Amino acid sequence: MANTVLIGQYVETHSLFHKLDPRTKLIGIFVILLSFLLLDSLLSYVFATVFVAGLLILSKIPAHLVWRGIRPILFILSFTFVYHVIFTKGTVIWSWSFIELTREGLYNGIRFVWRIVLLVLLASVLTLTTKPLTLAHGLEKLLSPLSKLNVPVEQFSLMIVIAIRFIPTIQQELDRILLAQKARGFDVPSLSLPKRVMSYIPILIPLLFTTIQRAEQLTYAIDARAYGNGRGRIRFNQLELRRIDYQVLGIAILIALIPLLLKISGI
Repeated sequence: MANTVLIGQYVETHSLFHKLDPRTKLIGIFVILLSFLLLDSLLSYVFATVFVAGLLILSKIPAHLVWRGIRPILFILSFTFVYHVIFTKGTVIWSWSFIELTREGLYNGIRFVWRIVLLVLLASVLTLTTKPLTLAHGLEKLLSPLSKLNVPVEQFSLMIVIAIRFIPTIQQELDRILLAQKARGFDVPSLSLPKRVMSYIPILIPLLFTTIQRAEQLTYAIDARAYGNGRGRIRFNQLELRRIDYQVLGIAILIALIPLLLKISGI
């Protein structure tokens, strides 16, 4: 099950994006993520979809891995779609009892689900093509001016990366707990949906306990390596922006401006 989580995993494919400076990917993807929040028209969504698909192809991420990463959020996507379909007022095209399906609800449901998928895939490209320590180093470099204001930049960067990396780890712990319960004759996936939802409540306690244990072990490991506050530490591989990084960053800014221009022009 841990392999189904897209965010937090690293896949070595030796693509161009793997060779880019992490600061370039952080800035570029963050700017494009912000621009995707402005998606409104069908043309802008088609453009964003083509761009994300091209990004995944150029990064050489296997298609089956992308699909397995989307599967865990299908419930969230379904809930988002149903919520907008039912609770959005407008032109009724079908009704049953108190439930009304509106044309505007279908439009909003499809639009929000589409946007969530694009945002998840775009954010996943960052972690799929960047090693966790390299990502932490890049984030630390970007936030280094804040260290003059006594902001613990090194600790903050490490905390963010560890939190992202812990996503598949927590999923793996959940898988282990479910297998243990299945070995005792309690198969959660075979239950009906209401019972399945209620059965996850007692699972949260051992999951929380094991997660705290892992966090404590990680704390001891960091202390054993004398990490301290991380300030003043040197690294064997130093980050250096190259010509290709500036070119990619310029392209990312241009891509981010397109949804804004489409929204302003009303296309």
